[in-house]
Amino acid sequence: MAENVYEGMFILDSNQYGRDPGAVSGQIAKIIEEAGGSVMVSRLWEERRLAYPIKGHRKGTYWLVYFRLDGSRLTGIQRQCELSDMVLRNLFLKVDPRIVDTLVEHAVAGRSQAAEGEGQAEQPADDDKEKGKETEAPVGAADAGSGD
Repeated sequence: MAENVYEGMFILDSNQYGRDPGAVSGQIAKIIEEAGGSVMVSRLWEERRLAYPIKGHRKGTYWLVYFRLDGSRLTGIQRQCELSDMVLRNLFLKVDPRIVDTLVEHAVAGRSQAAEGEGQAEQPADDDKEKGKETEAPVGAADAGSGD
């Protein structure tokens, strides 16, 4: 089977990440590589308070990873995440091949901004996403109704 590119979002235990960030983030790469994948870019996204407690945790560290993997091996990664006590939640999305380069470049740029302490520069992009959600809702509602 052909390798696909996936976006992985992991919510990590903030306490473990705070004690040893390198080991915790390295564990994510290790899980992917043991399944036969290769990490393209991996970075801290943000740390925030969770909307509801997950496994007794009220705070989580969000970790973003883009990686290549044979699609049949994705369930192995999901299983390893379930068994790990440092991963609270995970989500994987298959990336359209036409936008892989753009997403990876954006993630690399975000990683370098975070390293320089310029994370505030990304705030307007989040506001734009929220505005997009507001305008997309009526369109989606109209599309749902026309399918009957």
